[in-house]
Amino acid sequence: MGYVGENIPKIDGMAITTGKPVYTDDLADKNSLIIKILRSPHAFAKIKNLDIKRAEKLEGVECILTYKDVPNVRFTLAGQSYPEPSPYDRLILDDIVRYVGDEVAIIAATDEEIAEKAIKLIKVEYEVFDPVLDFEKAIDNKSIIHTEDNLYCNFDIGMKQKKNIVTTKNLEIGDVEKELEKCDVVVEETVCTQAQAHSMMETYRAYSYLDHTGRLVVVSSTQIPFHIKRQISRALELPSSKVRVIKPRIGGGFGGKQTGAVEIFAAIVTMKTKKPAKIILSRKETFTATNSRHPMKIKVKLGADKEGFIKAIDIYGLSDTGAYGEHAPTTFNLVGDKTLPLYNKTNAVRFRGEVVYTNKMSSGAFRGYGATQGTFAVETAINKLSKKINIDPTLIRLKNLIREGETSLLHEDEKLGSSTLHKCIERGKDLIGWDEKYPFKNISDTKVRGVGMAVTMQGSGIANIDTASAEIRLNEDGKYTLLIGSTDMGTGSDTILTQMAAETLNTNVENIIVNASDTDLSPYDPGSYASSTTYVTGMAVVKAGKDLKKKILESGAKHLECKLEKVEFDGTSVFHVDNDKNISLTKLAELQILGFGGRKQLVGHATHGSDISPPPFMSGFAEIEVDKETGKVELLNYVAVIDCGKVINPKLATIQAEGGIVQGIGLALFEEVKYTKNGKLSTDSFMQYKIPTRKDFGNIKVEFEESYEPTGPFGAKSIGEVVINTPAPAIVDAIYNAVGVRITDLPITPEKVFLALS
Repeated sequence: MGYVGENIPKIDGMAITTGKPVYTDDLADKNSLIIKILRSPHAFAKIKNLDIKRAEKLEGVECILTYKDVPNVRFTLAGQSYPEPSPYDRLILDDIVRYVGDEVAIIAATDEEIAEKAIKLIKVEYEVFDPVLDFEKAIDNKSIIHTEDNLYCNFDIGMKQKKNIVTTKNLEIGDVEKELEKCDVVVEETVCTQAQAHSMMETYRAYSYLDHTGRLVVVSSTQIPFHIKRQISRALELPSSKVRVIKPRIGGGFGGKQTGAVEIFAAIVTMKTKKPAKIILSRKETFTATNSRHPMKIKVKLGADKEGFIKAIDIYGLSDTGAYGEHAPTTFNLVGDKTLPLYNKTNAVRFRGEVVYTNKMSSGAFRGYGATQGTFAVETAINKLSKKINIDPTLIRLKNLIREGETSLLHEDEKLGSSTLHKCIERGKDLIGWDEKYPFKNISDTKVRGVGMAVTMQGSGIANIDTASAEIRLNEDGKYTLLIGSTDMGTGSDTILTQMAAETLNTNVENIIVNASDTDLSPYDPGSYASSTTYVTGMAVVKAGKDLKKKILESGAKHLECKLEKVEFDGTSVFHVDNDKNISLTKLAELQILGFGGRKQLVGHATHGSDISPPPFMSGFAEIEVDKETGKVELLNYVAVIDCGKVINPKLATIQAEGGIVQGIGLALFEEVKYTKNGKLSTDSFMQYKIPTRKDFGNIKVEFEESYEPTGPFGAKSIGEVVINTPAPAIVDAIYNAVGVRITDLPITPEKVFLALS
């Protein structure tokens, strides 16, 4: 292969490094109106009176919008394919505010200072309600967070609105209770995972204007341009054809920008004023008024025989979606969907639980998307089981994990197409030095080192739902334009897709121009989420390349006046296999585009969706050191061995894996979104919200054990999300192996360890 599997530098790397103007704010009109949001100081209240008269008179204020000035149409901000499974429970502005930071009024002014001054002149009278802040007390609480009668669900997701329940899950295959009774060993474990902030470099922002035809154009830092278009169309009651969304480079997303947090505000101001407008959230607003990871409490019960074969798994979960239900049902589903198939020697499995509303900022999509929380719960329970029956945690997994060609109870009719997970475990053991270090080593009277491990799976796109399209054009100079709708969030996905196109067309990466994520120009793509870009969009690119190659051969055969089966294409020319006749690609392109006779440009088109979501796998191994006098945990080494199918670009895959692992380390040891007793976010800056820096962890080693996924492009699967899931359970187990305490309430702070040791 020429380009697939090679360490091609990011095609936009130099432009980003040298600060070229490619981000949303760089493209905004310098005369744009500046939008600021008046936000609620209360966690739960009704607006009784809203006086904007003084603010409206302020020179430079262009418009002020309240709940009286916006459409009364409910929608969801979840970036999901239509019809969305998330409930339509939002208005642009509502007379009920449901968390501290909820939007009360939209202010647009000629500059930021005037807009901020106008906010202070608005007087609001509230009727304050008792908020629901503890998600374990949300069900049947006297305070009902959503009482509106026009809340709407596209599907039956088990919503019980008057009980504050957004969605209910009840899945059982086999008789779990009966199987548990027959088991020789039964263990239970309850874990709590916290809300986690995305902490991307570029905060949320959008810029909007009316083009020369009067159409609304929104430029946004988003992962989901086509879904944003649909959200704006619904919320503003505009025909979809009247809306165009453009995504330039974005400075990170991690799932946060799979929620349309700001675009509607810019859009409605432009529609009201007919002027360009932009909104840029401050870092504080990004922390307090967008979305975070769903906090969850999960109880796992495992049953096994005395040889260590797991016969039953029972999971019960409770998830906190916050004030609105973006991604509530889908995130919770993955708690079970991405854990139960791993251990396929079971006779019965069960997954139950609820997702509830609370008066806190909404939860949303976050890298790992429920699989992170589920993996922490199940893998922690597996490690506990291994101790109880005295089997090495690597060995109990090698006995129980699904293998290539096998099925599971959740997918009885679907054989696993690819897996090297068992090899990942064996290689990880070698890299960490497991046999020499397990379970612990005393370093001094006060310091102990321990090792722990976990495994995980994720998915590659959403089976039977998401489809992506791609288009490749042969230009008049013999080079190509690749049009895609996916979103490169800094991961290098544009580069990887270009590598696939170059491989298919037998050309150089430098010969391909990438045009991405403009809803007017790009073919449809759901966006960059659900680990879909490499697998779903990648296959669309490969198919489009093959389609174009076929057309090049057909055109070449016509020009050479021979049959199609007599020509071949080597990337630079079409040539006759039996003689020296040939036509260069450049000449062919000229004739097709610039020549006479009604010829047309050669374009390859393709759309791809999959009826399966092949899982990538990963084994993670942690080596930590615990100071018994202080409870401080230091991560010395982390080893990850990953099966993501064929690795398209090893360097980019390694960097992406390292980033995900560090986020997982943050979840395990540092990060926590915290609220005061009144529901105000207290971790609203990087002074209060701790994310790991390079000094906070030791060595990270990433390797790959390639498999070949027959349904993926060149055998590839995804890698974006699977890498975040194992650090938390592996670190928890390493701490237990070192000092005998199992901290199951994240994050693992020194205080928690010290108190557990006391």
